[in-house]
Amino acid sequence: MEISESHICPSELLDAVSDPNKSFKVEVETFCKHFTMKQKVEKIENFSYLPLGGAVNLNKPDVTFSYIEFYGVDPNNVPQQPCDLFFGKWIADGQRDLIKVHTLKKREFIGNTSMDAQLSIIMANQAQIAPGDVVLDPFVGSGSLLVSAAHFGGYIWGADIDFMMLHARTRPTRVGQKVRNKEESIRGNLRQYGIGSQYLDVLVSDFSLPLWRQDIKFDALITDPPYGVREPAEKIGIERDNYTLSAQHLDNHIPSKVEYGLPHIYSDLLNFAAQHLSIGRRLVCWYPLVRDEYLEEQLPSHPCMQLVGNSEQVLSKMTARRLLTYQKISDDIPNMPHDPHGAAHNFRDKYFAVGEISRREKKERRAEEIAKTASYLKAKREECNKE
Repeated sequence: MEISESHICPSELLDAVSDPNKSFKVEVETFCKHFTMKQKVEKIENFSYLPLGGAVNLNKPDVTFSYIEFYGVDPNNVPQQPCDLFFGKWIADGQRDLIKVHTLKKREFIGNTSMDAQLSIIMANQAQIAPGDVVLDPFVGSGSLLVSAAHFGGYIWGADIDFMMLHARTRPTRVGQKVRNKEESIRGNLRQYGIGSQYLDVLVSDFSLPLWRQDIKFDALITDPPYGVREPAEKIGIERDNYTLSAQHLDNHIPSKVEYGLPHIYSDLLNFAAQHLSIGRRLVCWYPLVRDEYLEEQLPSHPCMQLVGNSEQVLSKMTARRLLTYQKISDDIPNMPHDPHGAAHNFRDKYFAVGEISRREKKERRAEEIAKTASYLKAKREECNKE
């Protein structure tokens, strides 16, 4: 796509570029496509038709112009030509530098399912966390979401059923690390970023069993519940009927756990949000599903909670998860039963079934390629023998 004089240039932009006393530079950015420096320079030279009056200054220009080419959001299907073009005067940068600052590569304490820094920041923004807010992650894990919440001024609570994870006693996830450092903890992560004062506490608890007082209120709930794939989705319970524990085992007894189904998790989560969120405040959570089976009407719902955000992150050809943002609109709180037929029903079984099909397809495709190669080589040998 060529940039030419046929493109309309607003008068205020012309005024900015034509002042001979102001130096300038042009920056080129792309979304979903990479350009070499040579290609970027060529793009900049296409703007030679503009009446640029000042001198070029690449270090400290008086005016910076940004040119952006947008190639969609699917990295596996990038079009030849950009979907859209943007050119204008640079006003200010966003906070994308936080992605590098909070990267998991440099974080002291992480686990198998620690949330990517960029997604954690997005969730904190979706929850509209402001200084002084009290924020809870009821499936806190290694606390990645709470780091972003604390960065924006939230005071953070966390809870999880996994005692070992909360106390940083699980096996290290970094390659080559044999044992965890003594400093590793959720609180240690906040201290690492200089926001340790935002830490309230983390608790070992079963989310299916009420822990909090009925009148306690939170300003935001942000969480990524376990899907039962990389981490188990469990609650306290027993499989056997009429089970009793003898008195001699009471002191050292560790409660057994049973599966905590996703429909139950999300109905409990929405009921909890309806009870404990302040009016107008938000619940932000991830919801896993099989892409072909997605229907918006099957998403978790509650009469007190309005769905105000719903975006997809593709995980594989068959599976995805959706970032759901709910806003509390009413204090008239009915306790909603769980929906056993929601989009996340039996997600774990479907996930592994899809994985098994994918592996079988890869084996079959590989076998076909080997057969074709063998057939080609055989034909070539026969041609050589005839000659």
